Formats: sequence, structure tokens, C-alpha cells
Amino acid sequence: MSVSEDQAAGCRAVLAGQAQGPVIATREALSFWGGVDPATGRVIDVHHPLHGMCLSGAVLLMPTSRGSCSGSGVLLDLILNGQAPAAFVFSEAEDVLTLGALVAAEMFGMTVPVARLSAKVFDTLFQTEHLAMTGAAIRGDTQGLPLDFPLLPPLAATLDLTEDDRAMLAGREGPAAQQAMRIIFGMAAQQGARRLVDVTRGHIDGCIYASPANLTFAEAMEKAEARVRIPTTMNAISVDRDHWREQGVPPAFGVPAQRLADAYVRMGCRATFTCSPYLLDEAPQEDEVIAWSESNAVIFANTVLGARTAKHPDFLDLCIAVTGRAPQSGVYLDANRRPQRIIEVTMPADPDDAFWPLLGYLAGRAASDCIPLLRGVAEARPSRDDLKAMCAAFGTTSAAPMFHIEGITPEADGVFDEPVEVVQIGIRDMAAGWSLLNEGPEEIDLVAIGSPHASVTECRKLADTLDLALGAGRRRHPEVEVMVTAGRAVIGELRAEGTLARLQAAGVRVLPDLCWCSISEPVLPSRTRAVMTNSGKYAHYGPGLAGRPVRFGSLAACVEAAMSGHVEKSLPPWLADGLTTEITTV
Repeated sequence: MSVSEDQAAGCRAVLAGQAQGPVIATREALSFWGGVDPATGRVIDVHHPLHGMCLSGAVLLMPTSRGSCSGSGVLLDLILNGQAPAAFVFSEAEDVLTLGALVAAEMFGMTVPVARLSAKVFDTLFQTEHLAMTGAAIRGDTQGLPLDFPLLPPLAATLDLTEDDRAMLAGREGPAAQQAMRIIFGMAAQQGARRLVDVTRGHIDGCIYASPANLTFAEAMEKAEARVRIPTTMNAISVDRDHWREQGVPPAFGVPAQRLADAYVRMGCRATFTCSPYLLDEAPQEDEVIAWSESNAVIFANTVLGARTAKHPDFLDLCIAVTGRAPQSGVYLDANRRPQRIIEVTMPADPDDAFWPLLGYLAGRAASDCIPLLRGVAEARPSRDDLKAMCAAFGTTSAAPMFHIEGITPEADGVFDEPVEVVQIGIRDMAAGWSLLNEGPEEIDLVAIGSPHASVTECRKLADTLDLALGAGRRRHPEVEVMVTAGRAVIGELRAEGTLARLQAAGVRVLPDLCWCSISEPVLPSRTRAVMTNSGKYAHYGPGLAGRPVRFGSLAACVEAAMSGHVEKSLPPWLADGLTTEITTV
């Protein structure tokens, strides 16, 4: 089967190479971090249609990736240990997995081809069982008919470089800066960027020990004398850096996780160890051009702060921090920050704080491939904590680096260039989403707070709610543990004001450095059978990462679970009442 010239025009090799394998196809984007086991290539995201399938050696067809920036590290590890897909075929722009494949080729000489196809050709391949890729074509067959689709060669970068850029690319600033610039150059080419842009600060996500490949990359860059040239904060890491030995973490994991964190600190990054860098005193300002990694941080920076950052994959984050330069593409550009879909939200009456992560999760599903604008929620006046939770949940289901809320976020009043699609999120949608995030049992024995890292105000609210329950003569269930993860700066403030002592007096463990999406046994108690959380992000990723079912609800519901060890299967009152009203009205 041949294709027309118009169909072939959108088909291009992003990273050229030769590969073949059975086809695994999905129309739903997948986050490799939290979604794919880096040791085996098996899909562990329990909410994804490919759950349980092994991607190793297959040609993976999906529109794009979504979720965590750490997916590039997972892919690099899969490539280095021989468990990666044979090739990737996308129909939309994709950076995270492409970057992992680019680093594998650039630094380790291992190639996994990546292609981007027109929508029509991509749809045709869904009926194909086996594909072979070369730099010039994709070949296979469907229902006995041969397929042969030509591929345009990878885009060549034609960047308008400064003298400083050229010096780094030529190696005059050292081998690490040269390697970093080569990787940036390669990403800029596939993104269609025409120039690089100065950034004022960075945030490193690659310091999490998502896989051994993260350490391999960091130590290779440090050995090449990498040093950051802009103020650079660090994400949560995979261990409590100062106490992991006392916590019983095996040295086989703790030592490389600490080595990874230490390597980034030696390269000049600040040991902030938080996935909520926007909670630090020096948060970015509106219109400030920054280079952050970590999906929730990126979405919060763009959406709530009005700063500008692409969702930079792991590894590219360090490359940008070393050079101070990023491809001027994506949401660095005004035109790409405009909403492309309107989501009209039916507000329930008097929702609690669980509404916001639930809405973020559903908005991501409703706009998995584009930046949306949400209408109908401004009168509810979400707090910063509400928006933090919403941004994190949105990032689990959407590939977009930001969204807008009419009447709330700083760029929500932008003008639409053309009519855009309008979709609805109603009470029934919320009830269905609630059920999806609450598939765990009624009996729980661990309460997880702090995904992303908890704020001072969130911790105060937790302490107040616990004090009310304990002051009324109730006791915490003896078999339920309550754990909070927070950044070092937040914990320092909690200690100074006395909130940390209140939490600890109520039996709450407050952990620095690591966050829920990197906690495993033995920090995660081995006796844990089910988890309760107020995080839409962790409710999504937790079953795959922790291997335990998760329940989701408000902070007050989490405290009630801590007291009783029990979570009702019923909808919360605000959602149940809204559902009854909607059904009655219809």
C-alpha cells in the first residue's frame, strides 16, 4: 500500500536508525516513569489500556507521551539493559522519550529509532502486526497488503547561534558544555526551534534515582567537568539523604541514590530536594524565562505563576543548567501558550479540597493533547494549595505543560485566534473519576500526604484537623501510619513555628528529601495493604509504584482514615448531592 504525497509530507524520522518488531499500538499516551518498569519493560500503570504488557522489542505506536519528565531516564535505562522498545512511532510532538533515545545515541552509541507520522498514516499502522523501520521508510503489512511509507530525514538544526553558543559547541568551554550543547542542539532541531533562549534558573528532575541510567548520565557529565552556570534547584530524591541507613534502606539502593544526589550537588546544584520548588522563597516571577523539569512544577510555573518553561525531560534539564540556554520552542513562545480547548465545568455545591485534584485529573483526560481553558470555577476561589494539587493531577493525564482557569490564572484572558472545541465536565464525570481513583478497599493502614511536597499551610491544616479529632477524645488507629513528605525549607519553617512538633506529637512522620512517588520499602511500611491519600497524582501512580491499592479523598477524609482505619466506598456528600441533583434535573 502506497501513500499520497500529502500523507507522506507529515512523516519524518526524528531519530534515524534501523529496527523491526511486533507492533504494540495505543491511542492513549503513557508516562514511562510510573507507567513502565525500567527493569523489565512491563507496563505497570494500572489505569492504562496496555497494563501488564511488555514493550521490550516492540515497535510502540502511540500519539505522544504524558506525565513525568523522568520518562527519559526510564527509557535510557531500558535501552542500556536491553529491554527497550525496538522503535517509537508518534503522531504528535513528543520530547521526553525522544530525549532519552537521543542521549542513548549521543553518549552511549545505542540507537532506538523514533518517527513522527501524519495522522492518516499513523491510523493505517494500527492494523499492522509487524513493522520494520529504516531511516528512509517504514515497512510492514496489514490484512495481507504490503505497506511502504517513506520517511523524510531528520530535521537539520539551522539555529541562529551566539558566539558563546558556538564556543560551547566547539568544545572551548569544556567537554561537558560541548556534550550538553550537542544534546540541546539535537532537541532544538526536532522541535523546529530557530534559536536558543537565555534562562534565569533551572530545576533538576534527573536527580531522582528512577533507574541506574540516571546515575550513569550524571556521573558521566560530572567526570566531563559539568558545572551549572545558572541558579539551579534540585527535585526530591529517592532517599532521605541524611537518614536512609537508619531507616533500613538497603545499601544496594541507598548508596547509588545518594551518589546521584551528591553528583548534582558537586556540579553546583542547590540541595533543595523538593518537587515543589515554587514553595521556595525565590519562586519565579511572571514572564520570567526559566528551565524547569518535574511535571507538576512545570505546570504550576506556567499556569499559576505565569513564568515560562517547557516541560524539559530529565537529562535535558542538566544540559540547560550547564549552558544557560534552551531551545526557544513550545510554551516559551506566546502563540503556543494560548488555549486550544475550552472545558466548561459544572461546579458542585460546597466541594471540599478533594475537588481540585479530581478536577485536574479530569481536565487532563479531557485535554490530553492540548492546553485547555477551564470555565465555571472562578467563584470557588481555589487556594494555592488547591492549584498545586490540581496542577499535579493534571500532569498525570495530560501531556500539556500548562492550563488556564478563567478568572484565576494570569494568562486566562488571552484572545482565541479561531473557534475552539468546547467540552464539558459535569457531576457524572466527577463521580466516574472519583470511582476510578478509589478502587482500593475500605480498610487502609497508611495515610500518604505530600505528593507533590506538602506546603506549610497544608501541614498546618493537617495539624489543626488532627488536633480537633484528638481533642474530642478520639485516638489514632494503632495500625494506621500517617506520613508526610515535604521539602527541607518547609520542614525548617514548620519546626520554627511549632507545627512540626504538633504533627510529631500526633504520631505523624514528616520526611524530607524524598516524595511519595519515589518511596518504596522499607520506608513504605512492608505491612501496608492499602493507602489513603489526598493527592490525585499519587492516587493515579501509587498502585503501580507501590504495588498497593490506593484510596483518594480530602485532607479531612485522610484524618478520618487515620482515626478509624476505614474509608467508606460512598461518594463524598458534595459529590453525592450534586449527582442526585443532576439526575433529578435531567
